[in-house]
Amino acid sequence: MRFGPVALAQAQGAILAHAIALPGGKLRKGRVLDAADLARLAQAGLAEVIVARPGAGDVLEDAAARRLAAALVPDPDGQGLTCEQAFTGRVNIRATGPGILALDHAAIGRLNAIDPMITFATLAPYQRVAAGMMVGTVKIIAYAVPGDALAQACAAGAGALRRMPPRVGRVDLIVTQIRAAAGGDDDKGVRAVWARVARLGLDEGQTHVVPHAADAIAQAIAASDARMILVLTGSATSDIADVMPMGLVAAGGEVIRFGMPVDPGNLLVLGRLGARPVIGLPGCARSPALNGADWVLERLACGVAVTGADIAAMGVGGLLKEIPTRPQPRARRPEA
Repeated sequence: MRFGPVALAQAQGAILAHAIALPGGKLRKGRVLDAADLARLAQAGLAEVIVARPGAGDVLEDAAARRLAAALVPDPDGQGLTCEQAFTGRVNIRATGPGILALDHAAIGRLNAIDPMITFATLAPYQRVAAGMMVGTVKIIAYAVPGDALAQACAAGAGALRRMPPRVGRVDLIVTQIRAAAGGDDDKGVRAVWARVARLGLDEGQTHVVPHAADAIAQAIAASDARMILVLTGSATSDIADVMPMGLVAAGGEVIRFGMPVDPGNLLVLGRLGARPVIGLPGCARSPALNGADWVLERLACGVAVTGADIAAMGVGGLLKEIPTRPQPRARRPEA
């Protein structure tokens, strides 16, 4: 593509590179200049204008954006995504329902390395999405790009992202109480947990309120037939031998990991009973704010296995926004 100033006599059919304010109205950038436009420019006293001229084999920005988006999402129904109409070299890609975003990180990196004028940006891997949420955007920066570079980008990024929908179905919640008045269905912490479940499109099961004791937790876990079990304890789990992990083991389950390098969310317990995930929620799950338990819950709900090594790797980027209501804020308070 040729780019730069040309005399008005050579500008017809070229793409206007920058908007120009004229009497009677502005000529917007990206406009293909015709004879009437050139006459207006001449009347305004301009002798030249900055334009872009596609070369042989170049693809205009909107057509290029459409082609790349179609390569990224060749199966919209199967990938759970939809591509919007192209405008100014951009195509936005949106989720068609709830779930998390799965990405081929290496493929997207290869796509973006082919030509700086051909770009694709996405949300972070495994980020929770909802219907209508933008998950990626194709942007052709130049007014046209070489067709061979575009073909390489399309091949590199083919099918590189998809929405993973929820797969778990029904979820049960076990709430332990230290005092008889705590932990009912109207408890704000319980409401925050069920709101998380609803956002993922899962089915709300039963809320079982039990004493804060390992045997009571074990009985409630063993009695549940939900596909996932969440446990919100009246007091945060402080050790692998605390009541929540011990209750899971007593029910015949196993602890995969206690503790995670995500703050807030450090005191999470990840376990399973057979093939069913069991999550001991940290105390911060009583708040609707993002915490480490969300990352684990969202992946498991959408059929992504989570191991102890996966949780260990969450430390990079795991320093999340401080929750003002936390009883132990990170910053040391001044001495009195």
